[in-house]
Amino acid sequence: MAISATEVAKLRKMTGAGMMDCKKALEEANGDYEKAVDVIRKKGQLIANKRADRSADEGCALAGVNADGTTGAVVVLNCETDFVSKNEDFIKFTGEILQAAIDQKPADIEALKKITLNGVSIADGINQRLATIGEKIELSFFGMLNAAQVVPYIHPGNKLVALVGFNKKLADLQVGKDVAMQVAAMNPVAVDKANVPAKVIEKEKEIALDQTKNDPKNAGKPENILERITEGKLEKFFKENTLLNQEFIKDNKHTVAEYINSVDKGLAPTEFIRQQLGA
Repeated sequence: MAISATEVAKLRKMTGAGMMDCKKALEEANGDYEKAVDVIRKKGQLIANKRADRSADEGCALAGVNADGTTGAVVVLNCETDFVSKNEDFIKFTGEILQAAIDQKPADIEALKKITLNGVSIADGINQRLATIGEKIELSFFGMLNAAQVVPYIHPGNKLVALVGFNKKLADLQVGKDVAMQVAAMNPVAVDKANVPAKVIEKEKEIALDQTKNDPKNAGKPENILERITEGKLEKFFKENTLLNQEFIKDNKHTVAEYINSVDKGLAPTEFIRQQLGA
């Protein structure tokens, strides 16, 4: 059957697919718009399968919170090229996924993909854009925090984000932004020493012990001295890699804990999420 340009334009507006793809889909569906949309989606899935082995290291990482700042989320939508990652529609779509996550609080990334957005599931929306753009697109990360106060940080360019939860409401959100920026910049492994996973501690202790024993300066030293040197190396690891003990990036004369305490005694970060594209 003959398909008019108006019909093709209508389907293009509905799906965002290319003009020729829309024309072929309408022809295959005998002019039925609902069936044509299904054709576009299926084509998107087919392209997704064909490009499954492609690397999607570019993309958009966003973080945000709800109106009262008690719930926050991070999402990462990946693509193959920097050109696509900077596309306004791609960034807008990532933001819509983030807002859907904040509003509906899905249990995990699979539940997030099933949420309806603009009339279709997020998973189908991704496939529609994949069919239009012609490169691999995938929702690779989703995380949420709930706390008395949650503060986000998005580094310019949407490649690096952080989200930090605090134990109480902040009188001044700037301290929260500063701590979230610290997380983004310095990539701590945990909030404090007590939060570092046991496996990480064991690994670092093993590395420190090997370094100590293999250092010619320590040759012939008794075991108890070697253990003290090893413990010193481990303490250095905690200082450099736990949020509260790191030097504050805005004033390295103070630790993050000292900075927070100077602004609001009793305030403390409880947990954080950090995501970086390509890391």
